[in-house]
Amino acid sequence: MEAVNRRTMLALGLTTAATPLIAWATPAAAQTYGPDEGEEIGPGVRVVALGERASVIPAYKMVKLRDVVIQAGAKTPDNMMKNDMLCHMTEGELSVVQNEKKFTVKKGDVWTCANADTTEGTQNTSNSVAIMRVIDLMTA
Repeated sequence: MEAVNRRTMLALGLTTAATPLIAWATPAAAQTYGPDEGEEIGPGVRVVALGERASVIPAYKMVKLRDVVIQAGAKTPDNMMKNDMLCHMTEGELSVVQNEKKFTVKKGDVWTCANADTTEGTQNTSNSVAIMRVIDLMTA
């Protein structure tokens, strides 16, 4: 039998320590919603409130988190943003028209909207559900 030196033991220890991390590193499952969850704001468009909390950012009193679930072919009307917000596509793909500029957002993309300065409308042109996660930054 060969002698085991420090370097071999260190390599064995690191490999053993990393094994549980590798086993736990599985992709997160996508959030799904039933057809009656949330509030319907238009044909094929639902808003699911996820939570809210007082903000420690001086410019904002509260933050709110919500998902906008947009069925294939559905769209949201052009709206003037009533507060600053961050948006993140958690599932699917949307065509967005923001201040007359058109762009496509895909799963993983992020973008922003500014209070009273951004008009935005979206349309799901894909064959699957799109979920847009929104962080509302509330001043009042």
